[in-house]
Amino acid sequence: MSRGQAQSVASPCINVCKMDDDGGFCLGCFRTIDEIAVWSRAPDEQRLRILVAVERRRVQHDPAGCASGGEFRGDCER
Repeated sequence: MSRGQAQSVASPCINVCKMDDDGGFCLGCFRTIDEIAVWSRAPDEQRLRILVAVERRRVQHDPAGCASGGEFRGDCER
């Protein structure tokens, strides 16, 4: 990818930036702090690998979909 070319893999951030104390990931986007920190500089291939890990965490920790659809439903139990 050239420097001037926009990256096409969108961030999973939903503006609910609260870290899970036990799991070490954001309760909104399910990325780790390291994944969040590298996201803006990561090439699409790395972003896709992060999204695979994010989906695995989401399925494991949010089966009810509390953090899906661009908003966080605070009434859900974890």
